[in-house]
Amino acid sequence: MWKWEAEGHPKAVVAIIHNAYEHHSRYAWFIQKLRSSNFHVVMGDLPGHGIQDGRTIHNEKFDTYVNYVKKLLDVGIVDGLPLFVIGHGLGATLMMRILQTEDIVCAGVVLSSPWLALEHQPAKFSTVLTKISSSMKINHNIEIELLTRNTDIYLEAKNDKLYSSTVTAGWYRELQQFMKAVLQYNGTIHDIPVLLHTAGDDKIIDSQTAKAWLLRQQLTELQYKEWPRLFHDLHQEPEREEVFLYTEAFMHTTLRSLGYIV
Repeated sequence: MWKWEAEGHPKAVVAIIHNAYEHHSRYAWFIQKLRSSNFHVVMGDLPGHGIQDGRTIHNEKFDTYVNYVKKLLDVGIVDGLPLFVIGHGLGATLMMRILQTEDIVCAGVVLSSPWLALEHQPAKFSTVLTKISSSMKINHNIEIELLTRNTDIYLEAKNDKLYSSTVTAGWYRELQQFMKAVLQYNGTIHDIPVLLHTAGDDKIIDSQTAKAWLLRQQLTELQYKEWPRLFHDLHQEPEREEVFLYTEAFMHTTLRSLGYIV
């Protein structure tokens, strides 16, 4: 895990949980924007992702992901500052599950494009997934063109040796079970401020499932924002400045409600 210091007097800490298949380096622009807005940032790579072991086929257990996120949150609260958590894609889903099962210390949560119902399935194996060996390799085929319309980052993404959407059948089955557990949880998450972003033209997930999940929660403060025309990776889109400003405004409002001057 890494920590980036705020450029000025810190107002809060932001912990970022990235999506499946990617790694923290894809968030360089977003991290710098947060630092410029005087937030400390803590982030790492999910187990089996990034530079940790050079793995190109994902077969990690989801318990290891959950335990990693818990450790990340522990790192985020050591400064005694308010903690915000931003989860994207599978990272958002992991945070949803932790909110269902743990009583965490957190000022607010921002979820973007959570994986609850996938529209983009591994085409070749989707109908026979339960019948094949757990160790069989599957390519989820989530390429950069499905994630963002921002052609400026296409070349960098194409040369990214650390990105891999190849998984085992066992991993994909566990993903399906994990998403189902989050959706079918009989209860509500703890009452903390939540902002949910979804993309209006998401090629990866069914955004309406995420919206329906949020509206079922019994929360005092919640915000939902759908971004028309945008693709799955909201923080990579040409309109990412607008997405950032919306997120920043949510965190500022939350801090003011806690008595902080921002």
